[in-house]
Amino acid sequence: MTNAGQDAYEALRAAILSGSIGPRERLGEVELSRQFGVSRTPIREALRRLTAEGLVVFQPNRGARVAEWSLSDLQDTYEIRARLESYGAALAAHRIDADWLPKLSLLCDQMEQRAERMTPPDLDEIASLNAELHGLVISAAASPRLTSLLSAVVEVPLIIRAFRLYTPDALARSMAHHRDLVAALRTRDAEWASSTMRAHVLAARRVLLDAMTDRAEPRP
Repeated sequence: MTNAGQDAYEALRAAILSGSIGPRERLGEVELSRQFGVSRTPIREALRRLTAEGLVVFQPNRGARVAEWSLSDLQDTYEIRARLESYGAALAAHRIDADWLPKLSLLCDQMEQRAERMTPPDLDEIASLNAELHGLVISAAASPRLTSLLSAVVEVPLIIRAFRLYTPDALARSMAHHRDLVAALRTRDAEWASSTMRAHVLAARRVLLDAMTDRAEPRP
């Protein structure tokens, strides 16, 4: 990928993850080239990469659009996450540098502080902090192949602003999972780390599926 293509990819990806460009929104090459101040070639490169990551879909005679996540998509994606991230947590329990543990604990502190308020901006910030915590755990696993496999699925909560769907009880449970995960890593208990991560990811899936099912049901 050219430097211009990389820049276009990063800018377009950020716009999708932030919600500035929403699901099903058309991604026209001409419009995007004007918006980002580049030719259409870097835009094509960026769109191809985003398509490979599952953030963009190409439709015959309609061009590129931002991907929309169905119930089935979420079900499969979170099952994949649960399997891969639980494996990553087990690896991290064996391989993590002890110097990383204070950073993970700090991220827990920061999320819990925002969870007390539960304003929309706080919940969006929790999503970013949560992604950082998960990213650190996977980095601690020291498995480039695992990191590559996870790259296409870990951004889903950011795209759909998942933490805005959490009830206070569900959010408290998520925060408790984080604390248990850090404790498991601190004691280098791979089985505990793996089971905690799996429970954490599948609990997040339940929140999303319940919320989307409620939205899909017709009002009386």
